[in-house]
Amino acid sequence: MFPFRLYTLLAGGGAAVFAAYLLFGRKKKSAADIERERRAWLNQIGRITDGTVIDVQEIAPNGHPPATMLIFQYDVGGVSYEASQDVTLLRQWINLHSCRLGLPTSVRYDPQNPGNSIVVSEKWMGLRQ
Repeated sequence: MFPFRLYTLLAGGGAAVFAAYLLFGRKKKSAADIERERRAWLNQIGRITDGTVIDVQEIAPNGHPPATMLIFQYDVGGVSYEASQDVTLLRQWINLHSCRLGLPTSVRYDPQNPGNSIVVSEKWMGLRQ
């Protein structure tokens, strides 16, 4: 009877240590890290279609630094999508002054979720100059 209780206590202690690791041990990813991983993933698996730049806007949320949003539209399988991408951290790869209404672009999208798309990443550029 005593070894059974000992094993139960050891298993319970191991589970408590594992739960504490899951709660406190892992570092949470920042929003910039999550967005960088999304761009890399779409760059790897995404399909390419034609699209059009609609607008470039500076958005200044309350208490946050301004963000530059590139707004574009594209069609996949007869469905029209309108999306935006935060290109604040990608300014060194693009010329925002040449992004005008109606500029043709290539859009890289997720085949399983066509609403998930990008126009610019660190390793790929869809904007046509």
